[in-house]
Amino acid sequence: MTSTLQPALATEVQKRPGRWLALCVLVLAVLLVAVDATVLGLATPYISEDLQPSGTQLLWIGDVYSFVIAGLLVSMGSLGDRIGRKKLLLVGATAFGLISVLNAYATTPEMMILARALLGVAGATLMPATLALIRNIFHDPRERSLAIGIWGATASAGTAVGPVVGGFLLEHFWWGSVFLINLPVMVVLVLVGSRLLPESKSPNHGPWDLISVTLSLVGVIAAVYAVKDAAAHGASGEALAVGLLGAGAIYWFVRRQLTLPTPLLDVRLFRNRGFSGAVLADLFTVLGLSGLVFFLSQYLQLVQGRGPFEAGLAEIPAAVGAVAAGLVAGRFARRFSVRTVVSAGLAAVGLALGALTLLDRSTGYPLLGAALLVVGIGAGFSFTVTADVILSAVPKDQAGAASAVSETAYELGAALGIALLGSIVTGVYAGFAGPAGTPAEAHDSLGGAVEAAGSLPAHTSEALLSAARESFVDGLALASGAGAAVLLATAVAAWFLLRGQKLEV
Repeated sequence: MTSTLQPALATEVQKRPGRWLALCVLVLAVLLVAVDATVLGLATPYISEDLQPSGTQLLWIGDVYSFVIAGLLVSMGSLGDRIGRKKLLLVGATAFGLISVLNAYATTPEMMILARALLGVAGATLMPATLALIRNIFHDPRERSLAIGIWGATASAGTAVGPVVGGFLLEHFWWGSVFLINLPVMVVLVLVGSRLLPESKSPNHGPWDLISVTLSLVGVIAAVYAVKDAAAHGASGEALAVGLLGAGAIYWFVRRQLTLPTPLLDVRLFRNRGFSGAVLADLFTVLGLSGLVFFLSQYLQLVQGRGPFEAGLAEIPAAVGAVAAGLVAGRFARRFSVRTVVSAGLAAVGLALGALTLLDRSTGYPLLGAALLVVGIGAGFSFTVTADVILSAVPKDQAGAASAVSETAYELGAALGIALLGSIVTGVYAGFAGPAGTPAEAHDSLGGAVEAAGSLPAHTSEALLSAARESFVDGLALASGAGAAVLLATAVAAWFLLRGQKLEV
């Protein structure tokens, strides 16, 4: 009797209508994070003008969120497996909304950096919980692929909604308003999610190992900081010492996980070639893209003179391409193979970034818009399929930890990309030869140059802005070329690492 009832029950659970309503709540959390990430880039020129951060502080404002979230994702994903993914998601969403207020009212660069770091702590609870809940809500592989595609498409849509809404707010209100848009989304998420989302957690969880949590946090942040410092200032004893600290902490973390009966992260997952290949593809893809994403808004506003709203609209093609590709990626991967779809997507992104090396101050929108559309399509195919591969490679009770690994790859790639490719842009920019009387702060950032030019005589101001913009564009083109090389190399690696990998049918 039991043997005949159980399959019927499983089918009933799979076809339960509430699963799609639950997905709507989960994508709100994704939207919350995506919008926050994109509006920061749009608001950067205004933050620079108001808070007057140095070039290094500006980079910290851009990447400290990624540093903290990367260091805590695995810990938070594992915590969700233990205490309940729904509970963690709702608590994290509440904290995310409240800390957004602190971001909005920051009055100094140091306060802004702290606010972004705290937001990273809250953000670390959201993304792993959403993917883990999708893994536990959708049991049918094809439905799960579609759900992951919608999840990824929403993240891409957030990259379009963020700049457009943020641009509108920046043209009518002060820059802090772009962070306050998180509040209504958070309220809806918490109120509706508390009623619609099913709770899920691992039935065989052990204690949350605080030593492992500390090692993960110290290891990731120290390692990334060392790379960032070396990229910005060259090799130094300090960078080497911090890098060794990070490597030692990560090594100790891995050794500890192998000895714990219920580890924070089952590192044996990396023995699965498909799992490892998908994680590495995500990491290097985001690394190659992040420098462009962080500096593109500055190019559109401070170099080409577009308003914030117009700059937001200009970035929409990337989101449109990613949404369209994400919704059909699973179907393509089943028809043409995982490695074909992922490698082709990455190669397309690489070629589009290569085209952006042709950027100059007067580049017309058709080239930029077409390149962004191709970037979106390629990234949409790649990210959706790799997320499906990662989730399919683990049992449901480890979904939180596996999702956290996937998200760590994203955030680590973003932090490293902003550090490395961002350092290319700032390094090239800082060397521009301005006219006599150019203030020192003009060499820190393009926003600083625009601010300094406002207090100079007309002819000096024009010469300063011309030299600064030309140098910034040179740096952006060089960073785009470096990103293209990373993406093309990753496409080749994915072709071999994902050989034989298939999505569940």
